[in-house]
Amino acid sequence: MTDYLPIENYGVIGDLRTLALVSTTGSIDFFCFPRFDSPSLFAALLDPQKGGFFCIQADLKRSGTKQLYLPDTNILLTRFLSDDGIAETTDFMPILAGGNRGRIIRRVTVIQGDINFKLECHPRFDYARASHTTERDGNSIVFKPEDGHPPFVLQATIQLEMSEEGVVQTFRLKAGEIAWFVFTEDCAEARKTLVVSELEEDLEKTSQFWRDWIAKSNYTGRWREMVNRSALVLKLLTDREHGSIVAAPTFGLPERIGGGRNWDYRYTWLRDSSFTLYAMMRLGFFEEAAQFQKWIHDRLNYDASQGPLQVLYATDGSQETPEIVLDHLRGYMDSKPVRIGNAAWKQLQLDIYGELLDSVYLAAKYGDGLSIDDWENIKRILRWLAENWNREDEGIWEVRGGRKHFLHSRLMCWVAFDRAIRLGAKRSLSGPYGWMEDARDAITQDIHANFWDEDLQSFVQYKGSKTLDASILLMPLVRFISPSDPRWLSTLAAIERELTVDTLVYRYRDVEGFDGLTGDEGSFTACCFWFIEALARSHQTAKARLLFEKMLGYANHVGLYAEELGASGQHLGNFPQALTHLALISAATYLDRALSGTEPEAWR
Repeated sequence: MTDYLPIENYGVIGDLRTLALVSTTGSIDFFCFPRFDSPSLFAALLDPQKGGFFCIQADLKRSGTKQLYLPDTNILLTRFLSDDGIAETTDFMPILAGGNRGRIIRRVTVIQGDINFKLECHPRFDYARASHTTERDGNSIVFKPEDGHPPFVLQATIQLEMSEEGVVQTFRLKAGEIAWFVFTEDCAEARKTLVVSELEEDLEKTSQFWRDWIAKSNYTGRWREMVNRSALVLKLLTDREHGSIVAAPTFGLPERIGGGRNWDYRYTWLRDSSFTLYAMMRLGFFEEAAQFQKWIHDRLNYDASQGPLQVLYATDGSQETPEIVLDHLRGYMDSKPVRIGNAAWKQLQLDIYGELLDSVYLAAKYGDGLSIDDWENIKRILRWLAENWNREDEGIWEVRGGRKHFLHSRLMCWVAFDRAIRLGAKRSLSGPYGWMEDARDAITQDIHANFWDEDLQSFVQYKGSKTLDASILLMPLVRFISPSDPRWLSTLAAIERELTVDTLVYRYRDVEGFDGLTGDEGSFTACCFWFIEALARSHQTAKARLLFEKMLGYANHVGLYAEELGASGQHLGNFPQALTHLALISAATYLDRALSGTEPEAWR
């Protein structure tokens, strides 16, 4: 392991607590434990020499590989193809078996030929900061970190060979033979001899879990395979213990190779989570909505440093996510700094109140309603927002160049009051509502008076600017403005002219350096799908369909998207990203109904 693979050369497996990235060459190059936001055990994706990895490769000349998911599951199959033979590795993480014990199970089989395999397992605990010892217990290899992190065990149905720091060996299988490998948290059960029938049962139960889950989807329209894959990705990013949803399972992957825009996304952003909830409910997954509502309930009961709520939380709801630089790691393709934690938890981003209220509104409208206590807490939060919506903030893109009056933040403050008024009316919740209506109307007037530019014939990024922003595309999606309004149509045309290249959409052109960061970035994949849905809502369905199907071609080989796309179409940023996949679902569901000639559901 000396070279970096493209970010798009990975599939993902997970157990609804954490997630691992598996390359097309058969190497697990990223894995945090026990939670999404815990320290890494494998991070070769960020440093091939120091990060740690678990690789099983077929030693075949002139070989190629193919990677795919077993249908309707998150079970990943990597196939090695050569004139000398065919081999397969099946990777998965059991969800129900083993309680809370994290396990990666790898099944290696030979279809044709007589094949040698290379096996290497080199965990590197605590982001490769902690040393460890290696010892043998029967046929179990035990990795013991020296700083109190939980030990891990590698087991196999073949004889394992131990090296000073890990496992390095070859083994041989003939056609029809199978070898199993289990990498698991240490406990008494973890050191027992593997029983093949139990492993096969784990594989079948995991497969059945995913098939049963995706079968609950009510989506039967066009692009069903891509919509289902996006839903399966979003489910993988859900924490089954807390009901929270992470924005992405990785940290440090750059938005530009060699650049410094390298963030940690392994946390729960209210914005991303609320959008994910919306996408899930569009597909009929109401259980996830109920779980997230329980997590939200606890966030409503106390204040954060910048107001009643904060931008992001750890998966268990804790507030602080201090940002630290890991200087000892090279970074993906030498892109530094490598950051863990995220300082945005201290920022003021007023849009989160709209995204939260939108999700609460939808969950109450299509779910079990809202408790009186939660409604009183929501009113308390809105009282604060009524006094603070006109403040400058860091906005949806979390700029580090100073606060401004961002249009998207103002728009989502409008959403907060609009949804609360609608929710109160639908559920006969206690008023009065007059002060909410006053705030909503004041924001409407402010947006039209201060964010519309007559020269550009467009809404602008922030008050007083002459720049555009792709987040403006959400204006008709959240029903602030009619998609056929002349002001909106000219804004959409301006965004297409200034921010798009074919189907690719950039967040903004930082001509003024307002975001406080150096270097450029790729096109933003979620914005690409927002643009497509905005076109469809403006009755440009043929154009929207063409661009949508072209965007599907930018997915990787198993249907996953990173945060951004570079100049050559390469994936950039953290991977896979929830915001992209939920935007795909939203665009697909609306566009499908529009093309079928049926009025899209008024979900908001």
